[in-house]
Amino acid sequence: MPPPDAAAGQRLAEQRCAACHAVGRTGASPRANAPAFRDLHNRYPVDQLAEALAEGIVTGHPDMPAFTFDRAEIEAFLAYLRSLER
Repeated sequence: MPPPDAAAGQRLAEQRCAACHAVGRTGASPRANAPAFRDLHNRYPVDQLAEALAEGIVTGHPDMPAFTFDRAEIEAFLAYLRSLER
């Protein structure tokens, strides 16, 4: 299996998440209470997000849309999140 594509993960983040979350290395989240992706690894072990992405993210607030990722999208998305840790 080829290595996960962090660039594809970045595109997913930009398409599905950037309306609320800061998805890059800098900048504030458009929605004040949405964590910046570059800080997620400080809150959660990033690899543990895989199951939530496959089953559908469940949050404590009603504004976050329900969505799921397929396996390739999960691997790419997690590769992108890991790239932000550096």
